[in-house]
Amino acid sequence: MGVEIEVKMSLPDRDSFEQKLEGMGAERVKDVLEINTFFDRPDSSLKAADEGLRVRLERSFITDETQAILTHKGPRDRGVIKSRSETELHVDDARRAAEFLTALGFVAVVSFEKKRTRWLLDKCIVEVDTIPYLGDFVEIEGPSEKAVLALRNKLDCDRLHVITASYISLLTTYLEENAIRANHIGFELAQGAV
Repeated sequence: MGVEIEVKMSLPDRDSFEQKLEGMGAERVKDVLEINTFFDRPDSSLKAADEGLRVRLERSFITDETQAILTHKGPRDRGVIKSRSETELHVDDARRAAEFLTALGFVAVVSFEKKRTRWLLDKCIVEVDTIPYLGDFVEIEGPSEKAVLALRNKLDCDRLHVITASYISLLTTYLEENAIRANHIGFELAQGAV
């Protein structure tokens, strides 16, 4: 079991931020479309315990290759930096992984698409994400809180507000506040609502 140590912020200008990453010598390693499907028990006890269970399908924009990942995230430690246990398992087939979870009694709650570009810099992973309805974000994940905060400062992100909520939490709140009912949130649906 690993530990996820990251900080997330809303990104006002994705293009200039990625130009800054390039200028600093960051290595661009991945451009993908993700489909994230979240599962819970019928009584929503995973959500109540601040845990997450997800099947993610990633499709490369460059090679069209796919990979599927089954992930469990434990409750978050409180603080500016989000830290929580994380267990990931690469699987052959996202659909079969979902069927496996359903057979164990879990139910699919919601799925959403995310466009993600991954960069590597200073022993940290910098994820630049676009979420339907919500816009652009940056997540900096690293081996320690010190490394994450140092890179956050180096990238001038220390002036940006830290978001401790997960994407799924932000998205479900947005959907509830705007009376949008959907089990799958994709870019086409979001564009049709604008």
